Amino acid sequence: MAANMFVVPQTKGTVLCCKCGILMAPNPANMCVTCLRSEVDITEGLRKHATIMHCPECDSYLQPPRTWLKAQLESKELLTYCVKRLETDLKKVRLVNAEFIWTEPHSKRIKVKLKVQKEVLNGAILEQSYVVEYVLQDHMCESCTRFQANQDQWVASVQLRQRVSHRRTFFYLEQLILKHDAAVHAIKLKQVDQGIDFFFAKKSHASKFVEFLDKVAPTKLEISPICRENLICLPPRVAVSLGNLGPLVICTKVTNNIALLDPLTLRQCFLDPDQYWRYSFKSLLGSRQLVEYDVFNVEVVSPEFNVGGSKYVMADVEVACVTDYGKLFYVRTHLGHILKPGDRAFGYDLYGANNNDNELDKYQNLVIPEVILIKKSYEEKRQKKRGKPRPLKLKSLDMELDESKGRGYEEKMNTEYEEFLRDLEESPELRFNLSLYRNKDYQPSEMASVSDGDDVPSVPLEELLADLELSEEEDADDSMKD
Repeated sequence: MAANMFVVPQTKGTVLCCKCGILMAPNPANMCVTCLRSEVDITEGLRKHATIMHCPECDSYLQPPRTWLKAQLESKELLTYCVKRLETDLKKVRLVNAEFIWTEPHSKRIKVKLKVQKEVLNGAILEQSYVVEYVLQDHMCESCTRFQANQDQWVASVQLRQRVSHRRTFFYLEQLILKHDAAVHAIKLKQVDQGIDFFFAKKSHASKFVEFLDKVAPTKLEISPICRENLICLPPRVAVSLGNLGPLVICTKVTNNIALLDPLTLRQCFLDPDQYWRYSFKSLLGSRQLVEYDVFNVEVVSPEFNVGGSKYVMADVEVACVTDYGKLFYVRTHLGHILKPGDRAFGYDLYGANNNDNELDKYQNLVIPEVILIKKSYEEKRQKKRGKPRPLKLKSLDMELDESKGRGYEEKMNTEYEEFLRDLEESPELRFNLSLYRNKDYQPSEMASVSDGDDVPSVPLEELLADLELSEEEDADDSMKD
């Protein structure tokens, strides 16, 4: 029945424009859009030019009366800032849209296209676009003015310390700071014993830097002394809280949490900063106490396990210290997937070590292994490559060095930096969050790769960034380290 109903077709009504007489849709003004715009300019009285203060040193803009806003060109923050400068004008109209118009970066000009609406004749709504040009007037902010007057003047400092005998943690932290530009506001950096001092012109910049450190390292006024590859005897209360882990465990990773691995059970647990600083325990043995062993026999006793993204295989191995074959050790290790007879490995000698550790004494009837292996050794093979350039290079922070330490301290720093580079080559997980750059002096050789084999770890070329360009000044200052 409904299908046979007669439906009156509706046509869209049109009228004639009272000015030019063309057909148009009806509106309260009875004018077409062209005639309406010729009669009324809703942008009349709105500013088309404005001047803004710009600090060329820190790339910030003055928000009257004394606030400086840091913003990049054509950023959302800068667009909001430019629109707010027209706040009094925009009370007369309704803002619909705002966008940048490209200008030459060195022109000292910023152009913003605004689209506004306003009610005009007899309630008709007219929409119109116009462009506002901002002229940048260079004027240094208070912080930059103080810094230019006295570049050693600072308001806040962050003194970063780690109570250990090496600086490998600081080498890693330096690369994280460089990658994230975390110290971009630091006016001076100074290398001191067991740490680095960072100086800032504003307390807020120092606070932001401390927040960054909290995210990448277990800090509480100082960095935890627990380092990667350290052997730890967990306090009984900590071991119980972690499900009776260990108590002898290896630190496998340090970020804002500490990753602990039981090398005899392959159980892994994590300690957050609050958990660690509640007990504040130290390592039983550190990397300075590692001993090199020759591997004679390897008997795999388990399938391959994936623990926290790393592969392990339990194996019983026969080893002897490279400097003393008088005693053979039969130990269980988690390195069965990479060790084979004839290899060498680094480990901790618990048989001959004199450990006066309070936490270890709290465990009764604890069976202590004679040796705990930590990693495979490539020292003998690396001797053949000594003096040859690496495929990777790293940036370094521009900091004042402590020249009072003498030549021995400098040699110690170079040795520790070499160990850090080897750690990067051996651990993909360690270099995952860092920016590594390709060394232009490195020339891969097919003959070398055939003779050396694939036993010595190195960073694949595809992981290296090739877009590092050194200026002549940077090259002269030797700001890159091999």
